Amino acid sequence: MAAVLTRDIVKRFGEINAVNGISLRVPDGEFMVLLGPSGCGKTTFLRIICGLEQQTSGDLLIGGNVVNDIPPRARGVAMMFQSYGLYPHYTVRNNIAFPLHTQRVPREEIQKKVEWASQLLGIGHLLDRRPRQLSGGERQRVALARALVREPTALLLDEPLSNLDAKLRSSARQEIKNFQQRVRLTTIYVTHDQVEAMGMGDRIAVIDHGRIRQVGTPTEIYEDPADLFVATFVGAPPMNIVTNGGGYLGFRPENFLPRDMIAEDAATEFSFRVDRSEYLGSERIVYGVMDGFDSKQPITAKLPPAHVAEGSIRPGEWHPFAVKNSALRHYDTNGNRSSHH
Repeated sequence: MAAVLTRDIVKRFGEINAVNGISLRVPDGEFMVLLGPSGCGKTTFLRIICGLEQQTSGDLLIGGNVVNDIPPRARGVAMMFQSYGLYPHYTVRNNIAFPLHTQRVPREEIQKKVEWASQLLGIGHLLDRRPRQLSGGERQRVALARALVREPTALLLDEPLSNLDAKLRSSARQEIKNFQQRVRLTTIYVTHDQVEAMGMGDRIAVIDHGRIRQVGTPTEIYEDPADLFVATFVGAPPMNIVTNGGGYLGFRPENFLPRDMIAEDAATEFSFRVDRSEYLGSERIVYGVMDGFDSKQPITAKLPPAHVAEGSIRPGEWHPFAVKNSALRHYDTNGNRSSHH
């Protein structure tokens, strides 16, 4: 296992900077998630780490060694793609063993490693099947086993769950995270799905237009977004943002509540007109606008239904709502978090 360190990595495709000066440190054994919208440069950055793409400038260190000019196979990292890339005509056993055959590993050792990886991932009973006979979740485990038999120093995963349905994704997410915690393998995981990022990452690096906007724990990213991009990209519904004199005011929908639900005095009150509401079982989402602010800026409140009587908040009505001052976030005119509290 090894730490991964990048220093000012740039990757240009013609006039386009796909990766625009990324410096990131992933300590040994950490699960780091690269989160960002499609086309933000996260997959290109991952391909640079594994050596499938050559950076235009900057340094890459794995286990303290500069690997800028070292070919992919010699970097000691394993990469698992979105498509899994299993060979349809090979059995599961041969799919897992494939990277070892290419490295000319002795047959007995290959057998031992295949047994070890398949037991670890609970697919020992599938070794003689072919990929078409497997479920999506089983194929994912085979691809993971194939990555592991090489005993990599780091594991790189590029949107590995995007081909699974919602129910499978949830269990597969848990499986990958549990597995990573068991083996403590340095892992870098690319996704555009914030639920995956928040649920799996020890830390998250939020990327936009080839730059890192913020690195932090899921709690830090969610509760203290560094700028308006992070604030509105992470969270469903996203953070409410309203223009406030010389800057912006931000607050999460679950912190925007009817005034009588907030006991403490240290809160800021707003007059809120309800336009419509949605009942989602565990919560009620209320949409509307705030008095004194631009009516084009829609505001969302996430209310616990148990505390809000059916029909007590009706469309077209104005209600006193408030946010605890400790939950307000302030951003300057450039969209960066300001120290004002």
